[in-house]
Amino acid sequence: MANVIDITGLPPERVVFTPSPLAELGAALHALSEPGHHPGLHGWVTATNAALKTDLADRLCEADILWRSSRSDILLPARPGATLAEDLDELDKIDDERFVAAAFEITCSPRYTRLTPSPLVDAGERARIREMAAARGPRQAAFTDRMLTDPDGLRVWLRRLFEDCEEAFFGDIWRRVSIQLAADARHKTELLRRKGLAETLSATSRALWVEDTQDRGGSGNGSGSGSTRIVLDKLAQGRTTAFADPGDPGVTFLPTSFGWPHLVFAHAQGWRPVLQYPVASPELPAPAALELVQQRLEALGHPMRMQLCRTLSRGPHSTGELAEAFGITPPEVSRHIATLKKAGLIQTRRRGRYVLHQLDLQVVARLGSDFLEGVLR
Repeated sequence: MANVIDITGLPPERVVFTPSPLAELGAALHALSEPGHHPGLHGWVTATNAALKTDLADRLCEADILWRSSRSDILLPARPGATLAEDLDELDKIDDERFVAAAFEITCSPRYTRLTPSPLVDAGERARIREMAAARGPRQAAFTDRMLTDPDGLRVWLRRLFEDCEEAFFGDIWRRVSIQLAADARHKTELLRRKGLAETLSATSRALWVEDTQDRGGSGNGSGSGSTRIVLDKLAQGRTTAFADPGDPGVTFLPTSFGWPHLVFAHAQGWRPVLQYPVASPELPAPAALELVQQRLEALGHPMRMQLCRTLSRGPHSTGELAEAFGITPPEVSRHIATLKKAGLIQTRRRGRYVLHQLDLQVVARLGSDFLEGVLR
């Protein structure tokens, strides 16, 4: 499974790396509402939540349908400003129908890639959104009703909420992290200019890469047999094009200091694709490929291989020793060992005429974290 952005024929300068105050606020609000996703931010989350005034905390709870389970598209601007006010000014320019449809595009849409009508004009969509919001809680249901019945008033309320967040805690955060995020964006932009997109994506995240089949031909709009695509290794399937917004073709990458382990991808029809990625730091592990995580889980799903792992966790053993210990033939042991080795779960070394196998404890210890990061990505 993967998400794909077709960028065939897209000029390099249309791939933009830039920080966004609104996107970073969205990432911070998500961390506050789902601290279990972000164990490294536990201290900050605890201190910030404790310092929030009751009124602001209540309003954040009411609106958290926009950022808790996943991030609403309105929080991921394709053309960010330098300040939160500038991002909010651009948000104010979106008409009500488009704004409300985008607000609920992720949290309430069963098929994100399908163009759905605005709930302001479609009764069926409006009823579906109300039903799904009710399952989130009474406050979220009330917020949704206000959005549907008085979008202009709710948009003013929402802007004021974000401005109050800036005054209460986000202003200090943005002054602290904006320098780092701007530096990362400049570095990626320069890397893109000098080394190209493939190396830039590799430096951005190991869950991103380029697939290029242009040698088979193709046109600039992606309609030919060949294509150039950005691939995101996520447990989801989605396809879009860099030309989804004909008036503003391109792809926008937004660095975040709050995002790990999430790799947030907004790609609604008619909107420019936006991807928010966590900035690299020495303490963050490199993401494991989801295919490899699945392969390792499947390798451990066999009862005999689980028993072999138990023995191999205690020290190195030869094929003959394992065959004798478990009452199976050496070829059977070899087949199980080959599966575990292909999954990268064991280490093999030679001692004289013996080949010894041992469980890689560090890899196995990471497996639970790799799986969790994969589903949260």
